[in-house]
Amino acid sequence: MSMTETTSLPVRAPEVEAAAERLAPVLRRTPLEHSERLSELTGVPVWLKREDLQSVRSYKLRGAYLFLDSLDAKARAAGVVAASAGNHAQGVAQACRALGIQGRIYVPGTTPRQKRERITAIGGDLVELVLIGDTFDDAAEAAADDAERTGATQVPPFDHPVIMAAQGTVALEAADQLRTEHGRELGTMVLPVGGGGLLGGCGAWLRERSPATRIIGVEPAGAVSMAAAVRAGRPVTLHDLDRFVDGAAVRRVGAGPLRMVQAITPELVAVDEGAVCTQMLALYQVEGIIAEPAGALAATAVATGAIEHLGRAGHGAADPEEETGDIVVVVSGGNNDVSRYNEVVERSLVHEGLKHYFLVTFPQEPGALRRFLDRVLGPHDDIVLFDYIKRNNREEGPALVGLEIGDREDLEPLMARMAASNMEIERVDPEDPIYRYLT
Repeated sequence: MSMTETTSLPVRAPEVEAAAERLAPVLRRTPLEHSERLSELTGVPVWLKREDLQSVRSYKLRGAYLFLDSLDAKARAAGVVAASAGNHAQGVAQACRALGIQGRIYVPGTTPRQKRERITAIGGDLVELVLIGDTFDDAAEAAADDAERTGATQVPPFDHPVIMAAQGTVALEAADQLRTEHGRELGTMVLPVGGGGLLGGCGAWLRERSPATRIIGVEPAGAVSMAAAVRAGRPVTLHDLDRFVDGAAVRRVGAGPLRMVQAITPELVAVDEGAVCTQMLALYQVEGIIAEPAGALAATAVATGAIEHLGRAGHGAADPEEETGDIVVVVSGGNNDVSRYNEVVERSLVHEGLKHYFLVTFPQEPGALRRFLDRVLGPHDDIVLFDYIKRNNREEGPALVGLEIGDREDLEPLMARMAASNMEIERVDPEDPIYRYLT
């Protein structure tokens, strides 16, 4: 399937351009900022499209506002309902308040408090927030039931032509900024992927107006719903889901976005959630950007080398090594709950191979801990957790010990010292189910 051969696709470039014109008076034109760090890593100019600086701190306002603005008087009077993991909800809330439309918004109970509080603050008296279930899909089912029962219009988070057309304005805007403000050309666009609305809309415009641009979609490794749908040729429901990247952890992508992806044929890559945490910290420490996990997805793929031939034409080209234009990375959202940063740091350290957990059996005698410190720990190793579990007999007792090492290369010598110590020490495997209680 190709864009030129298919006329029945949900979104085409003219719809994206019409959306941009309608949204221009009410939306913030978010900055396009050069990233020296990512540019040095890749050897290609990398630009960050700062959708985290949109008025609701994510690109989701684009689709939500255009959808509500497109409703007729009867639909506006009946109100709207929406389901969201947080960012779509904030977009709907702001659109409700701006347009004077009553709304009910269903969010999973796992939605960070910061996002929940923002929804109610943005929507004011016009929006009722309803917490239900554990996933986006639970919230979506409840919103659909509400719409059927009350006659309210459901505002889709991604699976609707109007929503996708509005989200596609991110690509139009970025390409225009790159050309007019910096005199550069767009060679590769890297986008986060959840339900697929952003990828579908941006891809629709790029394939028609900038056909040489590489389009990269990035999913979290624990929620590769778009890749699964592409392989199956239809939307499929993921049974196992890592919810950490809450803004992109969708069990089932939309049928409309999938059709767009099948037509635009982007490259899809997945990145580990731990790598996302590392990138969130790098974005904050170097660029001063507070990105939520989904907001750091695209940057993670660039920083970790998950994209082959980055800055080149890529696999689909006649010459994959041919140099192309600059890289635009979409920072899709900045609604991060600061209370999660302990988990972010923990996941990053584990992913980088700098933090490890062990079960150490200590003999119940004086000097046992001292021998462990002297014989096992290296000069740059630090005990960050020591939890004595219980005395299981008269001679010995186990402890859970967390160690942070100075460099991932220090692990092998640490393990060698443990083996030589004659102490009973067992490493907790990161793949062991018990590990989730530690990270």
